[in-house]
Amino acid sequence: MKEKNIFRNIIHFLVHNSFLFTVIIMCLVHAVLLMLDLYAGVTPLVLFNIVSVIIYMFCILLCRIGQILPVYVSILLEVCIYAVVSVYYTGWDCGSFYFLFSIVPIIIYFGTFIFKDKKRWIVTASLVLDFLVFAVMFARFSNRDPVFEVSRPLGMTFTLFSSFVMFFSIIFYNTIYIHSSENEVISLEHKNEQLSADANSDILTHLLNRRGFLPLIKSLMEDGASSHFCIAFLDIDNFKRINDSYGHDCGDEVLRHISKLIRKEMHGCSICRWGGEEIIVLMKDYDMTVARQKMEYVRHSIESTPTVFYNKRIPVTVTIGLEEYNDSYHDPNEIIKAADERMYYGKQHGKNILIYSDETSLPCGM
Repeated sequence: MKEKNIFRNIIHFLVHNSFLFTVIIMCLVHAVLLMLDLYAGVTPLVLFNIVSVIIYMFCILLCRIGQILPVYVSILLEVCIYAVVSVYYTGWDCGSFYFLFSIVPIIIYFGTFIFKDKKRWIVTASLVLDFLVFAVMFARFSNRDPVFEVSRPLGMTFTLFSSFVMFFSIIFYNTIYIHSSENEVISLEHKNEQLSADANSDILTHLLNRRGFLPLIKSLMEDGASSHFCIAFLDIDNFKRINDSYGHDCGDEVLRHISKLIRKEMHGCSICRWGGEEIIVLMKDYDMTVARQKMEYVRHSIESTPTVFYNKRIPVTVTIGLEEYNDSYHDPNEIIKAADERMYYGKQHGKNILIYSDETSLPCGM
């Protein structure tokens, strides 16, 4: 696992520094070619490689300041020109034409990054140019004697080196392309999950909103007789007075505070900010007896834990309507309405109480 993480970290680093890494590798490739041409005595290519090394050192500076397009053009032109000059002086059999294939993944990978939408034709034009250079070279030099005769072992060295560069380029850029694609897919999935969560939750309290809450009740109701749950409808008492007396920022803090208390006490339940100061709790697998006990505990907890706002202790209470699901309910809004009506009855009879039955003459909490 540790080795896998190290590999992923290396690939991640190379992906985010791929332009700079490419230019450094190109510079090193020409440094090696410089040594080989110097050993072979091919003076024109020695001079050309010196110029190429200087070009790529300058490209390193361009990468550091974010000027990528000039680097892209420099790589394309330099490799095409070098391939032609090298084949002209050392011959077709030394394999310098492989360098034209080595930049194909570079053209595609960096081109799709630099050029967007309609400008993508530049990538295609670059690939066409690369192929045309190869075709012209093949037609002109494949059966022509080179200017410099290179020994067979040295010629094989040139061929193996250019082949290695080609295969390295193909493997490397396909690897970072796959890694980049995977990261992009993962990033999109995370963004979609976040968007979905944002669409189903309340920004202020981080509770569910109606869009995220109603399908949960509907799903339970569709289970039919096997489904067993209760709905509690809570409303903050005198919330308008709190806003008028202390300001809306205080009202927001009260909502956040009460939401945290309910979340803490009703762990495992689905909680929704229904609207304004109204909160609904879905208690799956609760019967009325257990739900009454839990919601009375919630009511008492809120009553005994004032909201602290700028060193002021704001006393807050809630009125709660409670209803248990039965077969007479066919729509989520029906059972929510029943709990809401019991909550409203509690508002009319003293507030800070729990109403759990239509026949209750002395509500719990009075």
